[in-house]
Amino acid sequence: MAVGDFLWALLAVVNAMSPYLLLGFLIAGVLHVFVPKRFYAKYLSRSNKLSVLWAALLGVPLPLCSCGVIPTAVGLKNEGASKGAVASFLIATPQTGIDSILAIFSLMGLGFAIVRPVAALITGVCGGFLVNRFVKDNEGDYIADTTCKVESGNRIWRVFKYAYFDMIQDIGLRLTIGLLVAALINVAVPDEFFLSFGKQPLLQMLVILVVAVPMYICSTGSIPVAAALMMKGLSPGAALVMLMAGPAVNIASILVVRKSMGSRFTWIYLLTIVGFSILFGLLINALDIHAIGMSDECGMHSACCNSEVVSPSVFQIICSSLLVLFIIIALSMKFFSKFKKQKETADTVVYTVEGMHCNHCKNACEQSVGKVKGVDSCEATPAANTLIVTGTASESDIRAAVEQAGFDFKGIKD
Repeated sequence: MAVGDFLWALLAVVNAMSPYLLLGFLIAGVLHVFVPKRFYAKYLSRSNKLSVLWAALLGVPLPLCSCGVIPTAVGLKNEGASKGAVASFLIATPQTGIDSILAIFSLMGLGFAIVRPVAALITGVCGGFLVNRFVKDNEGDYIADTTCKVESGNRIWRVFKYAYFDMIQDIGLRLTIGLLVAALINVAVPDEFFLSFGKQPLLQMLVILVVAVPMYICSTGSIPVAAALMMKGLSPGAALVMLMAGPAVNIASILVVRKSMGSRFTWIYLLTIVGFSILFGLLINALDIHAIGMSDECGMHSACCNSEVVSPSVFQIICSSLLVLFIIIALSMKFFSKFKKQKETADTVVYTVEGMHCNHCKNACEQSVGKVKGVDSCEATPAANTLIVTGTASESDIRAAVEQAGFDFKGIKD
């Protein structure tokens, strides 16, 4: 494998995705700032089919990952949402988002861009129905309200800050890894590698599930990897399994869901995701791929085909440069936050808290701890696994609040 081939493949993937990613991030920022949080809870409080449908419809465009969706879903539960609606939201939301819909269109064509959110919607609704049918409302532990704290300031600034800083801090590293893996697959994996599984598409799907389910996979970062694997012979159905099951669940989310919602809820949640991803994968393989636009028009094909080098447009170069710049700034600040020195006073204590992966987790932890009597201020730093608390609250109260928010409290930092 030549380094030059790898760099050209990486450049091709970035150029293909960057315009759609930047637009998707912007739309996500608008949704975050201009759609009130209680708007979501308003329609989800009843244990009926309509609340389950609303939960999935509201969750599909939200750019939340499988860890970030947990505190949001628990917040909905504590605001009165039914367990069926919470299950629907948990299942549908991390599988896709407005940013990943645009990104998947850029690399894998219109067919996948339509099928993926539709599959997420149907999976979420069916999972919600099953939970309403088989799970009692009193199962699981109560967890403190973990909706994000109220923000203030100019709304336009907050849109751009969330879109091109907060979101990129959350998914930038995994997106970068996804792009690098996609380029590596494109130049290193032989074209005939997955052809040996050609007559066993179900085996492909099971292998993908074993790898993808335990891992944390970003819904956007998984797209270039799935597209690159398809170029090497992976069936469209197996690629869809990766795109559905990978972002929807991981070991950490399973443990938190079990603690907050109960074992029966968790089994329905997990089996619904696995079962419907295989079902939709088999369905996609059975359909005429050309009829739904998932073959020759695939953006990955035009971007990464080694037999022909396509010069990027000026617009693509500008978008790619901006995307790389935003990723460098966001991840650099996230990295240096690990070494940020805090002003310590007699009332300031630094605790170690594990399980925080993104800004949604940060807000959830701060919101829960901030309600503890005696806490004057608190600041969580996911990158450093720290929680800095100023005030007179006891360690036991802080522990209870952190664990109620779904995170692992390790005590005072050494």
